[in-house]
Amino acid sequence: MFAKPLLGRTTADAEGDVVVLLIGMRINHFWAVHQWLPVMLSMFRMLGELARDADRGLLGRVLLTASPRTYYVVQYWESKEKLYAYAASPDMFHHRVWGIVNRKERAGKVRGHVGLWHEAYVVPEGSYESIYADMPAFGLAAAHGQVPVERRGRYAKDRFAHRAAAGVAEEAG
Repeated sequence: MFAKPLLGRTTADAEGDVVVLLIGMRINHFWAVHQWLPVMLSMFRMLGELARDADRGLLGRVLLTASPRTYYVVQYWESKEKLYAYAASPDMFHHRVWGIVNRKERAGKVRGHVGLWHEAYVVPEGSYESIYADMPAFGLAAAHGQVPVERRGRYAKDRFAHRAAAGVAEEAG
């Protein structure tokens, strides 16, 4: 059930830009379970929906907690276009949930029991690097694949300098 670590140092096999979405919730009032539990369950339902349809573009995700009140998901997407398409698609659960949130807000029925947030980033190639020591594929490596660190460079500056086009030219030459 648990992934075995890949011994040694590895790095993520990401090529090109990387799209990262941080999305989460903060429980402002623990006693308002009827307010925050549906939000939490909705996130799990959306993740399940995305897991069943890989063409939607979610490559990987990590569930995390920042405190007993704050829970979030780091998501790695194939492209910002696929992220936008999922968020706006009327046949996907996210669209329905966001509509409910917006209607409650317009009607003045939001009482501040639960906070919602997200941050989205498009990280250009050359602006990210990763290293994993004796780890199973995790985070960016779980989303894009995992390769021995030597393929991208022993040092962080070398991994930052890696370019997909350069790798293709080296293999062809």
